[in-house]
Amino acid sequence: MKAAVVVFPGSNRERDIAYALELTSGTKPAMVWHGDTSLPAGTDLVVLPGGFSYGDYLRCGAIAARAAIMDAVRDHAARGGLVLGVCNGFQILCEAGLLPGVLMRNSSLKFIARNVHLKVERSDTPFTRRYNAGAVISVPVAHGEGNFIADGETLKRLEGEGRVLFRYCDASGRVAPETNINGAMNAIAGIVSENGRVLGMMPHPENHVDPAVGPTDGRPLFESLAQALEAA
Repeated sequence: MKAAVVVFPGSNRERDIAYALELTSGTKPAMVWHGDTSLPAGTDLVVLPGGFSYGDYLRCGAIAARAAIMDAVRDHAARGGLVLGVCNGFQILCEAGLLPGVLMRNSSLKFIARNVHLKVERSDTPFTRRYNAGAVISVPVAHGEGNFIADGETLKRLEGEGRVLFRYCDASGRVAPETNINGAMNAIAGIVSENGRVLGMMPHPENHVDPAVGPTDGRPLFESLAQALEAA
């Protein structure tokens, strides 16, 4: 697997992502600066990491979505390449038009930083093949703008096409208003593009990959990507 992690001014999770990829695939990803205009030759996977790109000025991800490197990311996605956006990366993907909807202020109007439970909706995607559908995992969140909002028609399409991969839930997998940490519509924590090759998610699976430092519920996501690319 040949991966590239895009680094924006204000990114702060790029090394976490790089470590998770190296730990699970044995491949050290390239770190690509936001001002570059191309991805390394042969790139299979592009990751947009979490953080506060450009200080979250304007809307979160709005400036980063217009960075020079994003044209290459769009081209990569258009060719069917895999793209993962985590937290601020999810916000960037929405602002760039690679995923529908928008991430707004948490309904509590407070920054949330803690472990949460997620329900895995599907196990037949490049991102989730190492999970069982219906599994409940625990991973961290750290965001102030994770409230996913979309118009009714978009929401209906996302649900009807099975494009919601992760939802906020409790430890038993129950999805309810009180388990929806940020007010996101339909408790949505992660969605994929129409072709299933671009994933945006607010929680941070990269921080739960190493048994030496804690839980490993995020590790199967990265193992899924490595396995999917090996199979290809």
